[in-house]
Amino acid sequence: MDRRVIWAIVLMMVIAIAPTFIMKPPVRPTAVAADSAARRLGDSSAIRDTGRVLGRDSAFGPIGVVEADGRVTPVTAPAETVLVSSALYEYAISTRGGALLQATLNRYQALDPAGKGKPARIFPEGGAIHQLALNVGNDTVSLADWNFEVLGGSAARRLEVKDGRKTLTLRGQRGGVTVELSYEFRPDDYQIGVRGRATGLGPVGGHLLIGMGHGFRQTEADSAANFYEFGVVTKTDESSLTKFSSLDPGERVTLDGPFEWAAVKAKYFVAALLTVDSGAAQISGATARALPAQKDVTRAEVTFALPVATGGEFDYRLYVGPMEYPRLKAIGHDFYDINPYGWPGFRTMIRPIAVGARWLLVWMHEHLGLAYGMVLVLFGILIRIVLWPLNQKGMRASIRMQGLQPEMQALQEKYKEDPGRMQKEVMQLYKREGVNPFSGCWPLLLPWPILLALFFVLSNSIELRGQSFLWLPDLSLKDPLYIIPLVMGASMFGVNKVGMLGMPPSPQAKMMLYFLPVMMTVMFVNFASGLNLYYAVQNIVSIPQQWYLAKERLKAQAANAAAAPPPVPAKAKKSKKE
Repeated sequence: MDRRVIWAIVLMMVIAIAPTFIMKPPVRPTAVAADSAARRLGDSSAIRDTGRVLGRDSAFGPIGVVEADGRVTPVTAPAETVLVSSALYEYAISTRGGALLQATLNRYQALDPAGKGKPARIFPEGGAIHQLALNVGNDTVSLADWNFEVLGGSAARRLEVKDGRKTLTLRGQRGGVTVELSYEFRPDDYQIGVRGRATGLGPVGGHLLIGMGHGFRQTEADSAANFYEFGVVTKTDESSLTKFSSLDPGERVTLDGPFEWAAVKAKYFVAALLTVDSGAAQISGATARALPAQKDVTRAEVTFALPVATGGEFDYRLYVGPMEYPRLKAIGHDFYDINPYGWPGFRTMIRPIAVGARWLLVWMHEHLGLAYGMVLVLFGILIRIVLWPLNQKGMRASIRMQGLQPEMQALQEKYKEDPGRMQKEVMQLYKREGVNPFSGCWPLLLPWPILLALFFVLSNSIELRGQSFLWLPDLSLKDPLYIIPLVMGASMFGVNKVGMLGMPPSPQAKMMLYFLPVMMTVMFVNFASGLNLYYAVQNIVSIPQQWYLAKERLKAQAANAAAAPPPVPAKAKKSKKE
């Protein structure tokens, strides 16, 4: 039974982790033509060229003004940059269109070779977000080329957000149309409140189109893993992720709302639009257009559409920062699901364990002052200590089961023609001897949900990002020297070898002894080094217990052999038959 359980666990592990290697997540939306995509957001002119504004297959810049004779006058007026800073961030906002040019996260360093050691700047050059356009009737009024005035004078051109909230207000005018934008910043949060009003257009209605750039700057040591996580996440009843890598070059997709929130994400950072708790209309839809001429798609222009009240008002929040689980959780509306622990079907089981494991790892790091590598070592030891009583109980139940083997074989022989009766007699034997046939399974099953949870925690939690230990440069990445996976495989062999002492030899047991550690080493070789570290530690810690229980098994076998009746000689058997 134990071998079957082990194989079942291995198969579950393969099923759970195989998508990392072989599956590309399906794209929920289907590709549509540019006009169709825009029409779902409001009108085809919202995305393509209009009578007053010219873009490059976009409602946003670089944009010029179309003259009466068809000539395009490029924007030449200079733009200023307003810097808004706190202990957490520095945001750069342009007076050209009110776009967010850059976000620098002071508590996180870039890990890529070009920016290593500097605070992480998460947007690429030319990748500004929050570029605005108003879709009104058959026209799109782009604000991307508007020059806004900063209200409050020169003192408002650099805001330091230390005590309480700070507000930046911009006002722009053109042709009798006035647009006022107000940004509210908090010193201890990455949320930005946005309010605005457009006047001079009559009853506005329509949509506010919000350009969210074309992805994030490369900030990670493992660029391939980071690019693979680039995508759009939207939230209706549940969250849905459309990865850029699932699109073809030049392909445009549309996502139909309404959405409580929508976001563009990388592996660890996110820029999101939230309409929760504001009383405003929800996001009506989103489009993503993969930039052309890409061999592997890593960039896509993303646009969100938000209904505008007839008075021209709009109100929402931006979240521009790291995917820290407590912050995401505090916002509510399942915003933490931007960074899910597990795939659909596994999340319900894995998430509570993953959240608890993440909390304990962070708590031990912050309150005990330990490096995360040492935290993982202690965590592995702690798990084995917690499971020690269950292991003792399970292994002793296994020893008692071995002691019942002669009686069980006798029952199987006696009732081999009546399987139902045989099962009933075996269960009565278990009940009479006080043996639970499943008690030996739980010690084997319980560590695996924890291991699966740590797989997601170590791969996705920003707290583990860039944390080194001994020769390991980053616990969230694979071991570049492949030492720790080999240690993990060797420790697994040691556990199995000691655990099989006193067990009846069989080809299956021998195959498990040698094949399983090799298979797990190959499977884990490219996983997070922190995961291999944890698994190796808990294997090594369990070896003394396995040795102690093996000695008990050998002792019990000797006692059973001494108590067993001597075998009947062959001649006596024959005379008895006669």
